[in-house]
Amino acid sequence: MDKLNKNKNFEVPDGYFDTLSSDIMKKIAKEDFSMPPNEGFKVPDGYFETFNARLSGQLENIQAEEIKVIPLKSYKKHLYAAASVAAVVLLFILVQFNNDKTPSYSDLANSDIEQYFEFNDLELSSYDLAEILPIHDLDLNDILESRLDNDNIIDYLDSHIEDFEELNMHNDD
Repeated sequence: MDKLNKNKNFEVPDGYFDTLSSDIMKKIAKEDFSMPPNEGFKVPDGYFETFNARLSGQLENIQAEEIKVIPLKSYKKHLYAAASVAAVVLLFILVQFNNDKTPSYSDLANSDIEQYFEFNDLELSSYDLAEILPIHDLDLNDILESRLDNDNIIDYLDSHIEDFEELNMHNDD
């Protein structure tokens, strides 16, 4: 790229700017810049004398006609926004008043209750659970549904009963 710029230098001839203004003025003097007499705009005779009368006549005709006015600001947008806000508030109030029903124990599924006791350590003793559970609703078949193995029964008796004679299984009357 440097080779191209070295070969083609732009130079101004000596004394060019000294005679520039006089050269421009000579070219302007040689050319004829006068306006031709027949070209251009022409105002009819007496135009401005009758102008006020014609303008007032046109204004009276326009005022006699009903003019539709288009407002620059549309209030429909504001009305739509207010209506949508009112609808949201009304919907919120209706949802709040329809939720008056508080959940009760009977609404819970048995599986939910079992899952809660299974995964939460409540540290309840067997006496606490006996107070909570309704005994009058229990049937003997409900208790006997779970089968106990003999080994589990013997292990339980060994750990909780010190004297086997307390388990008087025979009626010696």
